[in-house]
Amino acid sequence: MKVLLVKDVKGLGKAGEVHEVKDGYGKNFLIGKGFAKHGTPEVLNRYKSEQRKIAQKEAEELQEAKELAEKINSTKLTIRHKIGANGHLIGSVTNKEISEALSTQFSIEIDKKHISLEKKIKAEGTFEATCKLGHGVNATLKIDIIGE
Repeated sequence: MKVLLVKDVKGLGKAGEVHEVKDGYGKNFLIGKGFAKHGTPEVLNRYKSEQRKIAQKEAEELQEAKELAEKINSTKLTIRHKIGANGHLIGSVTNKEISEALSTQFSIEIDKKHISLEKKIKAEGTFEATCKLGHGVNATLKIDIIGE
């Protein structure tokens, strides 16, 4: 009996593979527990079409991430922050502030969790932050801190 594995099965194969198994093992265990589907031509065709749709969607998301990375790499974000008597910032510039400033100044939406700084920003000057955009695409954002 032919089966299409839906989940990884130890000792048999990984999800998406088609295997020839004994009838009892296929019907009672693999199909019964939801690890596989009967390997009919229509099930195989449906699976292949779903995989093509998923691959196309990933390609579109990757293209959008690359375009966003180019946009972020070419922008310079300006943040105004209160400054104390000693010349240092009061508090520090956080990922949330950077995310909100990106949203208001450039209409770029990035979650604060995807912005990482090498060290805390506690002084005026120009700094860099790394933005993770998914699918292994990263962008470097230049941030200019101006004291008020």
